[in-house]
Amino acid sequence: MKKIKFRLYKWFCACKEGFVRRKEKFQAKIRKGMLSDNSGVGIIEVILILVILIAVVLLFKTQITDIIEKAFSSITNDSNGIIK
Repeated sequence: MKKIKFRLYKWFCACKEGFVRRKEKFQAKIRKGMLSDNSGVGIIEVILILVILIAVVLLFKTQITDIIEKAFSSITNDSNGIIK
């Protein structure tokens, strides 16, 4: 009976060690994949650029509006001169 228990214990330990090794290999593959995967970086950069651009537009809203109004009035005046 002791031999059977010892064999079962030995078999269980071998299975457990194999499981632990497979688990460690799997975790290493996942870590390696996460560290080498840069696909999300582009999206984050685009979002940050958009946020900064929106903040700049909101800060200089009146100045930007004045510049655009002057440009369109100048275009309108010049085009009226060409048409007449």
